[in-house]
Amino acid sequence: MAVSLRLISLSTFLTALLFVNAIARRESSEESRQLKSLRNSTTAERSEEFKHEDAVDDPEAVAAMVDMAIRNSTERRKLGFFSCGTGNPMDDCWRCDRNWMRNRRRLADCAIGFGRNAVGGRDGRYYVVSDPGDDDPVNPRPGTLRHAVIQDRPLWIVFKRDMVITLKQELIMNSFKTIDGRGANVHIANGACITIQFVTNIIIHGLHIHDCKRTGNAMVRSSPSHYGWRTMADGDGISIFGSSHIWIDHNSLSSCSDGLIDAIMGSTAITISNNYFTHHNEVMLLGHSDSYIRDRVMQVTIAYNHFGQGLIQRMPRCRHGYFHVVNNDYTSWEMYAIGGSANPTINSQGNRYLAPTNPFAKEVTKRVVNPGDSIWRHWNWRSEGDLMLNGAYFTPSGRGAGASYARASSLAAKSSSLVATLTSGAGALRCRRGVQC
Repeated sequence: MAVSLRLISLSTFLTALLFVNAIARRESSEESRQLKSLRNSTTAERSEEFKHEDAVDDPEAVAAMVDMAIRNSTERRKLGFFSCGTGNPMDDCWRCDRNWMRNRRRLADCAIGFGRNAVGGRDGRYYVVSDPGDDDPVNPRPGTLRHAVIQDRPLWIVFKRDMVITLKQELIMNSFKTIDGRGANVHIANGACITIQFVTNIIIHGLHIHDCKRTGNAMVRSSPSHYGWRTMADGDGISIFGSSHIWIDHNSLSSCSDGLIDAIMGSTAITISNNYFTHHNEVMLLGHSDSYIRDRVMQVTIAYNHFGQGLIQRMPRCRHGYFHVVNNDYTSWEMYAIGGSANPTINSQGNRYLAPTNPFAKEVTKRVVNPGDSIWRHWNWRSEGDLMLNGAYFTPSGRGAGASYARASSLAAKSSSLVATLTSGAGALRCRRGVQC
């Protein structure tokens, strides 16, 4: 009887394997057809006039590669049918590992979306922050977070214990750094916060960032060999300025003087994922100004985030570039959720939008234009597979299947019915040694 059962199980497994392979062949054929069509495209959106060196030429190809990479990663980690995962591909890449603390740098292989190539400090040494102080922004003490982030070499920065870091001035990061708060309860609060300016390859993971203040008119060090005068900072939680290959993941952000996350001045190749946003007015600004056309290169993925209680607007507010808003949970806004000006391309897929009770704030979208100006009707904004609750509605415009969406597509959206599960771990995680996060 036992032999018979094993034979049935093996037969079932082989049948399933043949079925999966058949699907993979069909998907591969369809992907090849789509990619061939895209390569032959000569649309204006493929213009090189404002091409940033880190902009993605072919995001549909990227999406196909991402799906393949997820499948390969799952096989390598032998998750398969024994996965502890939730279907969130970034989390399932590393959170099932009880030895995550020994394998911290594996996280750098888990990003998807436009910021998928952000390696942070993967190829460098560990740096342990043991001192929460920030007494001297020009000559920071070894063991402090400021001393770690200004170094000229790749570093994977971790924390010795729980701590609250109150920064006197902006924390100006150098390239190839990961700030990894897993295993400790780390707050950056009640002072200046994080500035990512003219650098590349940054990962910020697992922090509580809140109550950031306006600071500046002071000298601040940005590398071991340079410090300079900083004018007044706006008080953003995380400010991204002229930078690329950035991944902001699993942070809890609230109550800052300006934005929680702002990306401006030609920044691109950014993924903002698995974060928990609460209690703030202007949550996220992507694009410097209507007149700053270099932001046409901007490509940002906003995925698996939870936009929670006490939020008012800008989730995000976009200009010029290409924005993929995918599988997020919007459970609160007072004015609107997604807005923009200056002809951004916004691709909203598989999100859950729960409108407020206010009958005049049910619309998800807001275009910032002069009264009576109908130019917005040509902007490519679409909603695909979104779940609208409590009277929420999305006002689309432009071409629903326009070619520009190729540059605003960075990963495969999952069903909006799965959003609660996909975002259940949003925010800073309570990871402890020897247990799954």
